[in-house]
Amino acid sequence: MNDTRPTPAVGVNDVLRFVLELFAFVSLALWGFLAWPLPWPGILFGILAPAFAILVWALFRSPKAVFRLDPFGKAIVEIFVFGAAALAWWDLGQPIVAVVFAVVATVSGVLSGRKELGA
Repeated sequence: MNDTRPTPAVGVNDVLRFVLELFAFVSLALWGFLAWPLPWPGILFGILAPAFAILVWALFRSPKAVFRLDPFGKAIVEIFVFGAAALAWWDLGQPIVAVVFAVVATVSGVLSGRKELGA
């Protein structure tokens, strides 16, 4: 049984982007729990903020997205989620984490976008 389908190459930027996604979701959860008083609304924001970001990502940006978008639509969704995570760190009083995350996410996004547009 010879399977001649090409396997997609997973590069360093692909792994970095996955780590950035996870970091963004965890960042939004931390923001929800730390920026709002507990138990309410802290628990609500701590659960719903990352859940909403995960839902938006799954519907529009993931490789098996329910709704197919052009590269520019995907970029808008990505900017929304990663931007929210960077703003969450800024709001938590961690501007260095916010700026480093924003710069790394932007560079990774530009590289990925160029690759996607070139394909």
